[in-house]
Amino acid sequence: MVRRVRAVVVTTLVMTATTVTGAASSYAALELFSDRESSATTQSAQRVGAGPTGTPTAEPTSEPTRSPRPRREEPEEESPRPDPGGPVLLSPGDEGPAVRELQARLRQIAWFYGDVTDFYGDQTKAAVAGFQAKRGFPSTGVVDQRTLTRLHEMTREPSVDELANVAPDPADGAALDPRCLSGRVLCVDKSSNSLRWVVDGDVHVTLDARFGGNGYVTREGEFSVYRKSRDHVSSIYDTSMPFAMFFDGGQAVHYSPDFAANGYGGASHGCVNIRDYDEIAALYDEVQLGDKVVVYWS
Repeated sequence: MVRRVRAVVVTTLVMTATTVTGAASSYAALELFSDRESSATTQSAQRVGAGPTGTPTAEPTSEPTRSPRPRREEPEEESPRPDPGGPVLLSPGDEGPAVRELQARLRQIAWFYGDVTDFYGDQTKAAVAGFQAKRGFPSTGVVDQRTLTRLHEMTREPSVDELANVAPDPADGAALDPRCLSGRVLCVDKSSNSLRWVVDGDVHVTLDARFGGNGYVTREGEFSVYRKSRDHVSSIYDTSMPFAMFFDGGQAVHYSPDFAANGYGGASHGCVNIRDYDEIAALYDEVQLGDKVVVYWS
């Protein structure tokens, strides 16, 4: 009886031990599985790139990186268009030979008066501004490339005498008509655009002259001064004719403000226009009624 109880006890102990051992093994196996699952989860999280807050991030990949989408190009800003007038070449305050040449050219077309100098002052600025306005350019009074180019097209290279303020001979050596070689004569040469005051073949004064245009012909021939009118105003055209010396009907030698302002860009209504005010004023005082007037082509 005692042996059976002892055997049962032993058997029970063995079974208990076996059960415990099996449970331990099972627990160990379960713990190992749990560790593996945790490790796999960690590795997966690392691949997914979970942040510290648990938010998944992009999983790194060994595939080639895709090129970024091309950026939309912004339209290039247009470069400012160059000023049609071109660069500024001369302006007020400048000095030098280029300024003297500029003034000489402006004087050729009656935009500048008096002696030329090396200084770009108010008179030069006003002359340039007037020239520009007449051409339809911005009236700046500053010489840009366009202004200088147009001025060169309308003028010639100034002579040494022009640059040195030596008064030119308007007749330029043109021959006198034989009728001008004796007595006191207003010798008017239409070929050289000049009037010469000649006394017994000796030329005392030479002046620029302008004649009739647009059907108003200055008549050629030999005449004489029959009337003088110092402050004459035309009753037909209502224009000023200072120092008028009439030689044929309504035709006279006289000062012309338009000739002084516009040069040969205009014409008279048949009269002999003079543009030098001081010279024609002095000549008016010297010429007498009855003095000859000869108008001719040389």
